[in-house]
Amino acid sequence: MSATGTRQAMAFVGVTTGGSSIMRLFPRWTQELGIDAELVGRDLPLGAPPKAYRAAVEELRDDPAMRGALVTTHKVALLESARDLFDELDPYAERLGEVSAISKPDGRVVGHAKDPITAGLALAAVLDDDHFARTGGHALVLGAGGAGAAIVLHLLSCEDRPERIVVTDVSPERLAHVTELGDAVATARADEAADRLGALPAGSLVVNATGLGKDRPGSPLPDGAAFPEQAIVWELNYRGELDFLRQARAQAAERELVIEDGWRYFLHGWSAVIAEVFGLDLPPERFERLREVAEPLR
Repeated sequence: MSATGTRQAMAFVGVTTGGSSIMRLFPRWTQELGIDAELVGRDLPLGAPPKAYRAAVEELRDDPAMRGALVTTHKVALLESARDLFDELDPYAERLGEVSAISKPDGRVVGHAKDPITAGLALAAVLDDDHFARTGGHALVLGAGGAGAAIVLHLLSCEDRPERIVVTDVSPERLAHVTELGDAVATARADEAADRLGALPAGSLVVNATGLGKDRPGSPLPDGAAFPEQAIVWELNYRGELDFLRQARAQAAERELVIEDGWRYFLHGWSAVIAEVFGLDLPPERFERLREVAEPLR
């Protein structure tokens, strides 16, 4: 994960980084932002050993050309394995126990958890300010990893928040962690997801935060699981097989679903980390310009 020359560089720590649209988008965005930098991918397998995460952080720390990194999929495991290598963590990283971005201000290694902020920005595009108060809908977050926990934390911080948030996962440890975020959070095993979906009232929010459909095949829901009427269905992935998205689209007309894929979330996530790493301001009008630049790659 080293820079290839004398240019500034930013790392991308993921599973299959070469397949991400950011590899084509990053040069366009850096030109738009006036940055001379390259993006360097670092692929790590799911369930990588702690030494692999430590090596990634050490290489980033020791390479003067590396300005920082975006971390996807490995957010929790990386921090668990390399916490002592960070000089500072932001409040969200401390609370969630995850790192989605790394910056190096003045040579220090700083970990950030941007997902609660970027999830809020993405949700604002599909949820009215009074959505939960008006509809009485609940939230079902499928997946209690880094992204799922961040979405729960965002929902709990909203003035208009769901009365009930249910989170499912295969890991009892991750479920225990999200229950610590607030009293409104209930949990269930991953194999209970269809039953929990069926119990939701109309207008509920249903989120696939499992990663299934991108890095791993499949969906957290079995085929035939019925979404509640007028639900907001959010697939965090924008590439891959996207089975969950396919399931929702098959019911969209009959159940009047509002369906959102992960593209806007992807744009908010990357633009926020780039701004952090390179010390840039990113007001809404500048983000909109970046979104326009990205649209041909969608």
